[in-house]
Amino acid sequence: MYAWESPVRIYLSLLLFFFVSLGNCSELRVRVRLSGGLIAEEMLEADNEKDAITVEFKQGDGTHITVVFDFKRDVRIFKALILGEPEQGQNQYQVLCFVTRLDHHEIIPSESMARLRQNNPHLVRTAEEKRGVEYLQMDLAVNLSQTGHLDTNFHDMCKEAHEGVYTRTVDVKHWFSKGRESSVFEAQPHTSDVDPVVQRCPSTRNPWQPCTCSFHLRLEWVPCLLKYCHSRRVAPGRANPYKCGIRSCSKGYHFDYSVPHRLLCPWDEDT
Repeated sequence: MYAWESPVRIYLSLLLFFFVSLGNCSELRVRVRLSGGLIAEEMLEADNEKDAITVEFKQGDGTHITVVFDFKRDVRIFKALILGEPEQGQNQYQVLCFVTRLDHHEIIPSESMARLRQNNPHLVRTAEEKRGVEYLQMDLAVNLSQTGHLDTNFHDMCKEAHEGVYTRTVDVKHWFSKGRESSVFEAQPHTSDVDPVVQRCPSTRNPWQPCTCSFHLRLEWVPCLLKYCHSRRVAPGRANPYKCGIRSCSKGYHFDYSVPHRLLCPWDEDT
């Protein structure tokens, strides 16, 4: 169970429930069960000063996932560090970054996240609500040298992705309306959903042929909604709601994007 503590009891909460608070940042570690049955640890960090929440975990295949929900800049960043197989001619690892407009209904505010504490840190958590998959057509590349317009930490987070940083036209139109520079973005070739000439990577015979790659992930546990209770001490007819917990959700993400050749998409195979 999750709940909020009053200010006079916050110190006791830190000791009893292992909720770590360091300055403006608060960290919570939650054990979750991945789709393959493996147990993983999610790290959720709330930064009140930046008004952002970071979620990190490692998938069953060793891929390290980092997702940043930046409320201040209306940006959502997905970073995947994917381990390669050098014995098959692959690099030791590959980094992908996807940046989209933030959906503010996807996770609770950073201020509420910072006050969340855990009663039983050893319990394996299962989300109360299993949401579907969000399909994201990443048709634009991001120029890392100009990403300060999106997020001050974006360049440092995604610098290892090199040219593997993508976004969407629909999100760019929104950012343009907020005064972002057009030089941040570069058009990508159409995917096979639009142009049949560009095949999906598993269907290409020539390993050096441009193709459409897919990558997917699932956040198994995030606090997505606030729960409110009503005090019984107030006079009848005078409601006095207060935060008394959260609702947890899981959600999947599927990204389609263009790559110069199939060798940059070794994980995407026909099923």
